[in-house]
Amino acid sequence: MASPVLTSTRNPRVRAAAELRGRRRRDETRLTLVDGVRELARALDGGAQVTELFAVADPGPAAREVIRRAVAAGATIVTVEPRVIEHLAYGGRSEGVVAVVRVPTVALRDIKLPTDSLLVVVEGVEKPGNLGAVLRTADAAAASAVVAADAGTDLFNPNTIRASLGTVFTLPVVGAPSGVVRAWLRDAGVRIVAARVDGDVHYADADLRGPTAIVLGSEARGLTPTWTGTDVRSVRLPMLGVADSLNVSITAAVLLFEARRQRTKGAAGPAVRPAQLDPAS
Repeated sequence: MASPVLTSTRNPRVRAAAELRGRRRRDETRLTLVDGVRELARALDGGAQVTELFAVADPGPAAREVIRRAVAAGATIVTVEPRVIEHLAYGGRSEGVVAVVRVPTVALRDIKLPTDSLLVVVEGVEKPGNLGAVLRTADAAAASAVVAADAGTDLFNPNTIRASLGTVFTLPVVGAPSGVVRAWLRDAGVRIVAARVDGDVHYADADLRGPTAIVLGSEARGLTPTWTGTDVRSVRLPMLGVADSLNVSITAAVLLFEARRQRTKGAAGPAVRPAQLDPAS
């Protein structure tokens, strides 16, 4: 016998899921919301545990496939009316599925760095959308990991998940205090390259090969003194207009792809797909 279709946004299961929009509840339960077919597929790809999945009765083919995968992985499916999905979804962009997912627990010690590692460290970033955009950029540039130092938002905020297109689940992503991150990089033998508006070196003249961490600060405050010293190379991006800085995700893109260019210059390198515009962006 088919389960009844939930019609009310006041249903206890729906209300419990909706509460996960708040950080306090996410921190208490170690659960978060994943909204969207691609995002959920990447959560499953990354091994995240889907505990509950809300879905409309007749989703599209892509949604049906991700539902099948979630069920195979042990998720409980709750069929709901479209207005319930709209209540749970972020920004009115629902694709007929919203999942409750257990937040992965990863520490710095769990990250296995390759010989030619390329990391991104973002310090003090408060906006989930900015953090998600950095993650999406890091994924595109095949970064080894993203570390959020002294983060002003939780890493698995639903807005971060959406802005990252789910890559937050497929990249190693860790949060830690800035001083701990700095010591970890030093002990791992990773060169630190800090982006500053008054950096000593033009970014294209900096050596970004070998084990390197690109460190980026928040747009409001920049980097703290933690990221100064003789072992830190500061680089700048030339600002030729009236603005004095770029969005942190744009700065990440420029530096990561310059690092990737330097690493593949003169070599065949991996096959690269042409960049495509995302109509949902």
